[in-house]
Amino acid sequence: MTIDDAPRDALLRGGPRELLRWVASGAAVSRADLSRLSGLSPSTVSQRVEALINQGLLEETGAGRSRGGRRPRQLAVPTGGAVVGAIDLGAHHARIGTLDLSGRVVQARTLPVSIEDGPEVVLGALLSEVAALAAAPEVIGAASAAGALRGIGIGIPGPVQHTTGRIVSPSRMPGWNGFDVAAFCADRVEVPVIVDNDANLMALGAHRTAHPELDHAVYIKAGTGIGSGVISGGRLHRGAQGSAGDISHCRVVADPAPPCTCGNAGCLEAVASGAALVTALRDQGVPVSDLTGVIRLIDDGDRQATALARQAGRAIGEILAVVVNFFNPQVVAIGGRLADCEPLLASVRATLYERCLPLATQTLLIERVTTGQDVGIMGAAHLVIDHVVAAS
Repeated sequence: MTIDDAPRDALLRGGPRELLRWVASGAAVSRADLSRLSGLSPSTVSQRVEALINQGLLEETGAGRSRGGRRPRQLAVPTGGAVVGAIDLGAHHARIGTLDLSGRVVQARTLPVSIEDGPEVVLGALLSEVAALAAAPEVIGAASAAGALRGIGIGIPGPVQHTTGRIVSPSRMPGWNGFDVAAFCADRVEVPVIVDNDANLMALGAHRTAHPELDHAVYIKAGTGIGSGVISGGRLHRGAQGSAGDISHCRVVADPAPPCTCGNAGCLEAVASGAALVTALRDQGVPVSDLTGVIRLIDDGDRQATALARQAGRAIGEILAVVVNFFNPQVVAIGGRLADCEPLLASVRATLYERCLPLATQTLLIERVTTGQDVGIMGAAHLVIDHVVAAS
């Protein structure tokens, strides 16, 4: 089954999603707190809180301190008995986990995968692993195994038509083109499943964790490939078909222009991705097998690897400069394995300041994504939580 975006009123100030977020963060512990933060009437807040309680998304935990009058009933996000599952799929590894309804990671692990094995083999195995995590005694608590899992979010390292859950012309995923991930999962699990691009999930996870107060942000995922996710008006922006933020096949000036897996030449991914750095070093006679080896060379101060990292950073910065001038975000954050490559990050930052309008960079934050390896599964979980809240 597919999941559409949560209705906008669920995410606006005082909407169910924000009420849940305030309680989960500790900003509010009572209905009175929620009324004060949202500006809504006590009766409206009470109605929305009761709906969240009935859905098992909030619970009352006892009486709080009185400020004159009856002691308020305290609210909390349940810490046991209900979780969402999450899968952040990569070319060679997948991060899977269960998270509670506040978006906190309960359990997580990294599993080796081979994307070339095809969608049925890869997704079938990962769904079984998530189900096993959700059925663990420490997750279920007093709930039944069948009732613990409320939904599953899946991140795919390729273009995803969000409304259908279908993969469209992925560059590095042989056998996955046109595959209906949502339909495949619906035949194997009895909970809602949401499918999205992995960069979008990274963007949502990083934004909800680090900068929920900001309305406009661009998050770059730089690893074996390159992708980005866009936050606009505080929400994940996908565009008409789900391809918003896909900078990987924007053309950069390069001579000679290396061929790209999409069939064109000189694409950003063909010039500045981790896979491109591996290829470039091999062409220069440096024996390196994967991105881990490239990063090791850069950390050791290898001249050729460092120079290529700086070139890659400039290429990424040139494309991002167009994005920043056009979109005017409040933050640009770099995630993925290349985010820890200081020469690359420094080149991105320098190019942005050089190529962007002063007004666009006057207060612009340019930083690393600091959420860690769980950022993708956190984003996947938040998409599922938003859907569950919208249905309450």
